[in-house]
Amino acid sequence: MTETFSYRCITFYRSFVAYTSRRLQELGLSFGVLFLLVYVGKHPDCTQGELTQALELDWGYCQRSVVKLVEDGFLLRERKGRAYHLALSEKGREAFDLSHHFFSEWDGQVLSTLDDEERETLFSLLSKVKIKEGTDPCTKPF
Repeated sequence: MTETFSYRCITFYRSFVAYTSRRLQELGLSFGVLFLLVYVGKHPDCTQGELTQALELDWGYCQRSVVKLVEDGFLLRERKGRAYHLALSEKGREAFDLSHHFFSEWDGQVLSTLDDEERETLFSLLSKVKIKEGTDPCTKPF
């Protein structure tokens, strides 16, 4: 059977989830809320509505996750007018910074057999592949 791109993506995704979940548990976080934290870290003062729309999440799930992140001390939520605006707390900033460290560690492990030129080629080819029109809000550069 010929291997497909989708199969390889799922394999990498499962490996990433397993690795990252173990590391996030040390911080008291789950993988399910990781991208909410990353989005707020890259878009300080965003609203819950913007977060929900950008990550294409169910409103109820996003609401419950934000409330939990606020209760656990990772997010700050302030009502401004009719909307709640979100920001990382100090604890959230630490988790945000560590999550990027985890990303780099995983990349280093997975890509360790590639030299610099091969890595460049890989990322160049992957950047040509479009998941959908528009940009992914979680991949905004630091």
